[in-house]
Amino acid sequence: MKTLIQSPTDPAFVQNPYPFYAAAQEQGQLHYWQDYGMAAAFGHSAVHMLLRDRRFGREMPEELRKPGPAHLAPFLAVEAHSMLDAEPPRHTRLRKLVLRAFTSREIAALEPVISGLCHQLIDRFADQPFDLLETYCTQVPVITICRLLGVPEEMAPQLLGWSHKMVAMYQASRTKETEHAAAQAAQEFTDFLRRYVAQRRTDPRDDLITRLITAEEEGDKLSTDELIGTCILLLNAGHEATVHSLGNGVKTMLQQGWKPEWLAPEGIERLVEEILRYDPPLHMFTRYAYEEAEVFGHIFQRGEQVALLLGAANRDPKALDDADVFDPTRPPKVNKSFGGGLHFCVGAPLARLEMQIALPILFERCPDLKLAAEAEYSNSYHFHGLTRLLVSRG
Repeated sequence: MKTLIQSPTDPAFVQNPYPFYAAAQEQGQLHYWQDYGMAAAFGHSAVHMLLRDRRFGREMPEELRKPGPAHLAPFLAVEAHSMLDAEPPRHTRLRKLVLRAFTSREIAALEPVISGLCHQLIDRFADQPFDLLETYCTQVPVITICRLLGVPEEMAPQLLGWSHKMVAMYQASRTKETEHAAAQAAQEFTDFLRRYVAQRRTDPRDDLITRLITAEEEGDKLSTDELIGTCILLLNAGHEATVHSLGNGVKTMLQQGWKPEWLAPEGIERLVEEILRYDPPLHMFTRYAYEEAEVFGHIFQRGEQVALLLGAANRDPKALDDADVFDPTRPPKVNKSFGGGLHFCVGAPLARLEMQIALPILFERCPDLKLAAEAEYSNSYHFHGLTRLLVSRG
């Protein structure tokens, strides 16, 4: 296994990580990424296999767990009750209960809500160049989540603030200041939701929090801490993924010269899948080995981590012809942006729905939309999203 050196905070890598991925893929499926101190799967075959291999999982083996630092206690308490890092049987239990409340029917019912929201946001667009990331790409998912949870929409800026500070914990640029900010955000977010859940227990409404409270599987229900962890996960993961997917997608469409047929009812699903494949919002997801396991010639020992590079897998030329070409007319085939296997993203249907609604409405209402400045990616790897998206309306 070759050793590769590439700082994830290097400015050139932040703006375009794909040449590094391509060079790695030319040398094999699996390499040791020195900057992360772990093996990394760059090829589609390796990523696909590891996402489904039950010898690997998200939860740290018990003998490796140590008490976290005191200053991170509020953040770690939320993490402890999230299904993101859980494995069976805990993951199975949590996911079943969440899916009883977060059903495909409930998601589909949001379509007119999302459509109306998109038009409202576009009505407020400025005539001068403006930041589409702030005024549209961010607002669509966060306000949708507010309406889904039953949280007042005026809370959206506060929820965004908490989300940004907590999600920053997963970025390569994380600092001690990041940790303190995340802990404070986690505490404030938890306190808010604890009060809100208590209110919904006595005053149920037609919202996701109420449905999560009442969700039951064979007599089992979510505890308050699990319910809070689920709500925070749905906001943080759902918001980050959809914001970056919309932003990256609009940028690519404007750079490539978009075509109306991409946005037609018969083409929109392919467009969304190609956006997610071509420039995904999440580039890395890690796993722990649970036993000695040989993968592509490398033997993992229990407790060793491996990085699954979703952004690299999506552009593996061995898995897809012309993988570096943005082509929304191709049938969806290679897309690991929402993971796979046991931990396939529970919010993927909502993210796809938001994109399938928000993109056609945006370009129908603003057919002359143009980039007003070069778009730059933020220093937030393993996420991959823009700092802003300055556009004009022709």
